Amino acid sequence: MDLALLRTFVTVHRAGSFTRAAALLGLSQPAVTSQIRTLERQLGRPLFLRQARGVTPTTIGDELAHKAAPHLDALVEIAESGLDDESSLRTLHLAGPPEFTAERALPALTELTGDDGQGFALRTSFGTAEETLEGLAAGHHDLAISTARPRGALLTATPLCDEEHVLVAAPRWADRIGPGALRRKGAPALENLPVVEVHESLPFVSRYWASVFDSRPAASGAVIVPDLRAVLACAIAGAGLAVLPRYLCATSLDRGEVVTLHDPAVPPLRTYFLVVRTGTLAMPHVARAYEWLQRAATSWC
Repeated sequence: MDLALLRTFVTVHRAGSFTRAAALLGLSQPAVTSQIRTLERQLGRPLFLRQARGVTPTTIGDELAHKAAPHLDALVEIAESGLDDESSLRTLHLAGPPEFTAERALPALTELTGDDGQGFALRTSFGTAEETLEGLAAGHHDLAISTARPRGALLTATPLCDEEHVLVAAPRWADRIGPGALRRKGAPALENLPVVEVHESLPFVSRYWASVFDSRPAASGAVIVPDLRAVLACAIAGAGLAVLPRYLCATSLDRGEVVTLHDPAVPPLRTYFLVVRTGTLAMPHVARAYEWLQRAATSWC
């Protein structure tokens, strides 16, 4: 079987459309379509169901991708590493949420970027869980950190750690609502406080309210900024209450720059997953980074 046809097939399977696969491969869409039809004729079975917006793999298509993709990835790794250039560092492409990746993953992985014969160069991309997993499936990344567990067999996910979410604000807001107000009134005690969030939909605050108060927040966002580190800075400055990962605001809590407004018996948690394309842990630099992050995460929980 022609390896070029398999490479095109796996790219289409990961991209979910002939158009995106053509762009990734540097081919025309008709060329990609022709190669898939050739492979389907050779196998005597359809590999994709054509839809208005992309393609969906058949059962045979999923099975072939599961079997072929890891071996193709390994061949690409051999080709890209350079058999005759032992001095060159392999490059690890990591993707994940900006705050957790910057505060947790990168400080741990930079220890592996030295020139010790086992190190690697590191390239990092930030994005949402959806963007990160799509990029990993399409081959843009080697390793991803995601708050969503992927479906299907092409991606393999392992729980990395849980982050605790805490409700915080500058001390003056705690003084304003008064001691014991939350115990007496619950969520209504917070309705007049402005909110600092990463999106207009208030994802962190809404998740906290649903988990702790079994309700929806009544307030709207006073400050919306798409980075939790900026949310913390605004909360410290007194812009309003915020729901933040404890690891991100622990130092500010110790310094008294923000205070915890509520201490529920069971705090809301969010799980991070370490995700790879199935089979790529056979690549030494991916496996080393994967194992290193798992070890580092034991001190993050």
